[in-house]
Amino acid sequence: MKIAVVMGGYSDESVISLKSGQLILANLDAAKHNVYEVHVLNEGWFALVNGVKYTINKGDFSFFIENEHVVFDVVLNTVHGTPGEDGHLQAYWDLIGVKYAGCSSYQSGLTFNKRDTLSVLSKFGIKMAKSIYVTQGEEINADAVAAELGLPFMVKPNQSGSSLGISKVYKPEDLEEALRLAFLEDKDILMEHFLKGTEISVGVVRFNEETKVLGVTEIVSENDFFDYEAKYLGKSKEITPARISDPIMQTVHAEAKKVYNSLAMKGFARMEFILVDNQPHFIEINTNPGLSPASIFPQQAEYAKISMADLLENEIQMALQRKTIWQK
Repeated sequence: MKIAVVMGGYSDESVISLKSGQLILANLDAAKHNVYEVHVLNEGWFALVNGVKYTINKGDFSFFIENEHVVFDVVLNTVHGTPGEDGHLQAYWDLIGVKYAGCSSYQSGLTFNKRDTLSVLSKFGIKMAKSIYVTQGEEINADAVAAELGLPFMVKPNQSGSSLGISKVYKPEDLEEALRLAFLEDKDILMEHFLKGTEISVGVVRFNEETKVLGVTEIVSENDFFDYEAKYLGKSKEITPARISDPIMQTVHAEAKKVYNSLAMKGFARMEFILVDNQPHFIEINTNPGLSPASIFPQQAEYAKISMADLLENEIQMALQRKTIWQK
């Protein structure tokens, strides 16, 4: 089969995505598949073959190399941020009848929107922080926010990844700068009560027709919280498995599966929780988790003793079963 490994994107996360794509390329079975590296970037869409760029035809997501017309059987999408994590590419592939791995355009759009994800999960009894949602241009009273959420509280862009634009506010007068940074990433902002406890990251997949937790990783950040520097520049310790008791671990597994199934997820997912009084409180879900050497998800797969090659083959098989809108 012809497999496209799609990477890049239009956001600041494109650099991380290109690294994630390389891990997928390195772990796909070249004996089974013809694998192509495909970049979706602001400067254009192209397949990269032996260092040469071949323009992707956006009409059917194919390309020509010499006299060969390369039409992909399956797309593996590792674009972080827009347009690959927010549902745009998935909707496009649905429309043109291309089969792809991972969740649908609806699930992608929903989970990329932090506010909407929290709203949906609240109906399933998932524990989470108290929050306030605001849009750029609204009048925001810092003292009122502090009174409602308590101090400190978190300020984060509603639709952004890799902890870009996130701040921790200790006093009302710091809110203005926190909002400025967050609004650089998105026009909609989520402000949340700060949950004091152990931060954990949980990798979940649909594997062999079962919702499976790969591992639970404890995050110990050298910084004030798990920000971009802590995630990607070595300013944190990531301990798998997390140093929690077996009963708490079982609770975390059950809660992570509940989130995954409640959102009707497919594909790779990494969820963040804070343990408060030994109870997991949901923070967010990432449906295109980082797969670079510094990323957590590959560590969790290794802990679960499932190779990335097997996980990717499982994704390909599930993608082949996906029905497009043209199929009844």
